[in-house]
Amino acid sequence: MDNLELWVGVEPTVSRVGDETMDQLVLGGFDRRPHDIDRLASTGAKAVRFPLLWERTAPGDLADADWRWGAERLARLAGHGLEPIVGLVHHGSGPFHTHLLDPGFADGVAAYARAVAERFPHLTMYTPVNEPLTTARFSALYGHWYPHARDEASFWRALLHQLRATVLAMAQIRKVNPGARLVQTEDLGHTSSTPALRYQADFENERRWLSLDLLLGRVDETHPLWGYLRWAGVDERELRWFAEHPCPPDIVGLNVYVTSERFLDERLHRYPPHTHGGNGRHRYADVEAVRVRGEGLGGPGERLREAHARYGLPLAITEVHLGCTREEQLRWLHETWRAAQAVRQEGADVRAVTAWAALGAFEWNSLLTRRSGHYESGLWDVQAPEPRPTALFGLARDLAAGRDPAHPVLRGPGWWRRGERLIFPAHGPVRVEKPAGPPLLITGGAGTLGRALARACEGRGLPYRQLSRRDLDIADPASVERALDEHRPWAVLNTAGYVRVDDAEADPRNERENALGPRLLARACAQSGVRLLTFSSGLVFGGRKSQPYVESDTPGPLNAYGRSKLAAERAVLETLPDALVVRTGALFGPRDGQNFAAHVRRELRAGRPVRAAGDQIVSPTFVPDLTHGVLDLLIDGAGGLWHLANAGAVSWAEFARMIARACGLDPLLVEEVPGSALGLPAPRPASSALASERGWLMPDLAPALARWSADVESAEREMLAAD
Repeated sequence: MDNLELWVGVEPTVSRVGDETMDQLVLGGFDRRPHDIDRLASTGAKAVRFPLLWERTAPGDLADADWRWGAERLARLAGHGLEPIVGLVHHGSGPFHTHLLDPGFADGVAAYARAVAERFPHLTMYTPVNEPLTTARFSALYGHWYPHARDEASFWRALLHQLRATVLAMAQIRKVNPGARLVQTEDLGHTSSTPALRYQADFENERRWLSLDLLLGRVDETHPLWGYLRWAGVDERELRWFAEHPCPPDIVGLNVYVTSERFLDERLHRYPPHTHGGNGRHRYADVEAVRVRGEGLGGPGERLREAHARYGLPLAITEVHLGCTREEQLRWLHETWRAAQAVRQEGADVRAVTAWAALGAFEWNSLLTRRSGHYESGLWDVQAPEPRPTALFGLARDLAAGRDPAHPVLRGPGWWRRGERLIFPAHGPVRVEKPAGPPLLITGGAGTLGRALARACEGRGLPYRQLSRRDLDIADPASVERALDEHRPWAVLNTAGYVRVDDAEADPRNERENALGPRLLARACAQSGVRLLTFSSGLVFGGRKSQPYVESDTPGPLNAYGRSKLAAERAVLETLPDALVVRTGALFGPRDGQNFAAHVRRELRAGRPVRAAGDQIVSPTFVPDLTHGVLDLLIDGAGGLWHLANAGAVSWAEFARMIARACGLDPLLVEEVPGSALGLPAPRPASSALASERGWLMPDLAPALARWSADVESAEREMLAAD
């Protein structure tokens, strides 16, 4: 059987909350980068879910529609031989003059669809309205999106308007192009429950098919939800209209997410209050099934089998995305692809899997209800001057070409299959898998950064070996060779080194640990074909620049520590050009009592003043942010010099005041002094602040400090409870 097709898509939602809109195409830059079409084509995809949205093209009178944006990009798609699957309304309400409860909504969509077909008669694949059932729930049952209704009658009205819009739109399109095909997408979830709530789960599992059943003309007196729909106030004539005007999808597109599978439980004491709800008969918690169900997820394979058994129509997975760390994104796409391929081999007509949110997505962690700057990357990371390919791009390209992906992280199970997925008491027999695959080797494992990287690997299901200097002396070639032979890692994470900046002025161990050791590691990794990550410092710079330093700036260290770090950078990249060398700033973490932030908090809590330099600018770096950033870069295959520090260059004195405010302490106890007054042996640059010209991967400093303070307090409470 032929290979599945790869499709790709960009997240295009123009969400409306109140009178404010948030345009994903603007946030991700797709609206202003025509050559993003070339990027999508480079994946080897056969089709692109392309947003030619009503509210963007014709926000006012349809006669004033501006087709230039769409025309340019559709021409590029045609040049690459990519089939566009044209979306007209995507989780939005169309222009401001209409909305999902507007009786004129359907006719408006249909008129726009006719205009699109007349302007671009060669287009053959359409999704007039994306995920109508899901959109109706979020807009008219839960009230998250405009028009913010929260009742059953509004929910059904919003759903029927969208489906009527789909039928009318396809009718208008087919008057221009009789061969036009409908690719109807829907988020196909699944609900399981305790025995007491089986009736509610059964209802929700039937309701999830309703948009497709209506389009197929299957909803009549024999349908399981006929009585419910009539009870909810849906007019019988409206329901019969769909049976009289069937518009069966040519392809049923399933959008399958980890969070689409839910579990209902009446035992409210097991779950936090925000999960509690009810149906008038029972109060119950509604939670992600993966967090409580012992069997875990049914997954995309089961959803495809259900759709095939119910409809027997051509199928596609039309969205695959996971807002998570990079290896989990890879695992989710790979697992979905393998499941679709398996169902296809069983005889179902599964056409494609869509790598969704190719350019990432913004604010979906809050269902688009607030602006916090939250971003989830996709096949590319747009937090860079130009979109940067991630490991997902390489995986998508392999899948499109029919190649077996070889990335080592794919050997392990995703978090939805590991034990840590269960955060509530398990319902039913528990099935979990353990991390697998070749390990990462962490040198300097007893240090702050080494321990933090080990914790990050543990949480991300990445096998690792954490070696202290006793286990691996990076400045001893024989020791390095033995470790690589014994552990067979796919990458080495070097956190070993000399860290005492002032003592380094006179201690020869600084040169041995910081310069010789990384050079020997790079040589051994080059010989073994192993990736290498090693760390450097902003102290490689001389401090004369008024702005934060970027990767291409010329170093000029003022002290022995900085000189040893610079020597290591040059030796490593000369020996192993694709090594990842990360310069970072002043580290602070919740589990290290010796860093500057911990010192300031300890002193201020005791009521003692803290002296700090006001004329030395630094880039404080929250260790958990750093560890996740470097692991993502390593998995992406990034190499060369990178600057990673939390955004926000400050003096040591201002950093101390920020720490005080984050901890609820008195910032007036911070005494700002010249750096020369501190009597430190090693000279410091006026600025060692870091920024990046390659990508902006790290969060801002202020929220990082808030998380640090909360983590420190939580750790202290745990220690007290243990005592």
